[in-house]
Amino acid sequence: MNQFFIEQAPTYFEAERKAREKYGERLTILQHETIRIRGGFLNLFSQDGVKITGIIPSYGRGQYRGPAKEPAAALRETAVPAAAKAPLDFAEEKEKILAAANAGRDNSALKEVLAEVRNIKEKLDSSGLAGSREEHPTLNRIDDILILNDFPVTYRKTLLERVKKEVSLDGLNNYDAVQDKVLEWIGESVRVYENDKFRVRPRIMILVGPTGVGKTTTVAKLAANFGIDEKGRHKRRVALITIDTYRIGAREQLEKHSGIMEFPCYSAGEYDELKKILAVNSEGTDLFLIDTIGRSPRDMEQLGKMKQLLDACGSLVEVHLVVAATTKSSDIREILQQFEPFNYRSVIVTKTDETIRSGNVIGALSEKSKPVSYITNGQKVPADIRKASVVQFLINLEGFRVNRIKLEEKFPDRGQEQMQQWR
Repeated sequence: MNQFFIEQAPTYFEAERKAREKYGERLTILQHETIRIRGGFLNLFSQDGVKITGIIPSYGRGQYRGPAKEPAAALRETAVPAAAKAPLDFAEEKEKILAAANAGRDNSALKEVLAEVRNIKEKLDSSGLAGSREEHPTLNRIDDILILNDFPVTYRKTLLERVKKEVSLDGLNNYDAVQDKVLEWIGESVRVYENDKFRVRPRIMILVGPTGVGKTTTVAKLAANFGIDEKGRHKRRVALITIDTYRIGAREQLEKHSGIMEFPCYSAGEYDELKKILAVNSEGTDLFLIDTIGRSPRDMEQLGKMKQLLDACGSLVEVHLVVAATTKSSDIREILQQFEPFNYRSVIVTKTDETIRSGNVIGALSEKSKPVSYITNGQKVPADIRKASVVQFLINLEGFRVNRIKLEEKFPDRGQEQMQQWR
């Protein structure tokens, strides 16, 4: 039967190492969190640390055991006498744990598990690990790293199936080689938006997306990079437009950026008003950049109204969906789906500086086959934006051994070269 474990250490990898030494390679790490580890005289000195929580699956007959050690006595089954071969039923497990606690069993490990039972349930549901684990420790370690990086369950399963299909049993014993191959496969799933030319003038680019993802700042960054050269001179005629006439300070923020760059800025709240602005200024403009109202992906009525207003831009318009890297993969999938009526050509990923993981973005975009055009990693204008590249996503993954030189050979990073061409 499955057992829970909790381990803590100064770093994630030390906590993982300690857990695997105690409980074996087949354990499943469900979640991790930053904690303060008390220590020193009278516990007056503490340090940052990491606590990991997970399960130790049972061994069915004939399953791979490897060099796993027996679990510590403190975590022996105290509440679950179920058959070892049955898949984990979390509701049943929870009831048995609670029953044991109510019976007054004095077990510190059990009490700690009870405190985290809700978080564990959420992780079990989202990661699809309620059943049995893979048999080979390399597959388990790869899966744990994918979970650590917030990859969706369907994406992880697809990768693991490919490993089992394309890597021999002897090959699985070489963990480093397997993880290198998995990293390359992840890179292959990232699509980069290549169509970035001024084939039509005036070019019209619209940024849509939820509230708070950084659309206005991204519009300013694009304006600076497309319209101003490295000496600060205008190289293209750029005009900024906002249709956000509701949010306090929305127009003022865009006007501040446009004033610094000496680009005209307009505001339109109606279809006819936007159409008139475009018609009157099209002759003397190379690029229109349109900032939109932040909308919840669930607010279909308001999204529909915004879509009708933006139809004034015509059929040759380029729509780019802005998504924050800090968004959960399930929410990203919903955003991608609900903004489909806007026929966006690519996704701009913002706030990459606010997270150390990118599996949520990679997995969701791969599932929907959406390309990435730009990445932003801060608030500075015109800096903190670059063309999207596969390597930029891969180097942000935790737990993988990253050979950047090798990755750049396979996935040439032309982002910086293209950035210079903007200016």
